[in-house]
Amino acid sequence: MVKTINELINDLANPDEFVQEETKILIEERGTKAVDPLIDALLNNRNKDIKISSAKLLGIIGDNKAIDPLIKTLKNPNKLVRREASTSLIKMGNNAVEPLIKLLENEDWKIRGAASWALGSIGDKRAIEPLKNLLNDESGYVKSGAQKSLNTLENR
Repeated sequence: MVKTINELINDLANPDEFVQEETKILIEERGTKAVDPLIDALLNNRNKDIKISSAKLLGIIGDNKAIDPLIKTLKNPNKLVRREASTSLIKMGNNAVEPLIKLLENEDWKIRGAASWALGSIGDKRAIEPLKNLLNDESGYVKSGAQKSLNTLENR
């Protein structure tokens, strides 16, 4: 019997890592049909493993519809969930640049930092001037992310 996408998403929380990996492959094979259920799981499911896997799969599938939900996920209290959302935004490339630039002004240093690191990895020069504004940020994490990203962007 073929499982629905939602049933597969629930399997992402299975304690057996083999089941989790097989499930990720099966969801990835569904492609864009899996995007809406993955977004729903990313934003509404309470299980961190499901959130992390959903973020990762959205980055692999690469549908731009996932950019805003991934941006929202950078506010998640769990560091691992935020990290996977950031990694997926990097995979989205230039389409994620403008939303990430807007986050550079967020009051939360974790969000500013995640955005600054992601922008450097994407490599779009539109981020140079906004990143320069973070070189005097109160957070060392944000400053170092901005400096590293600027170094990367200026050397391309």
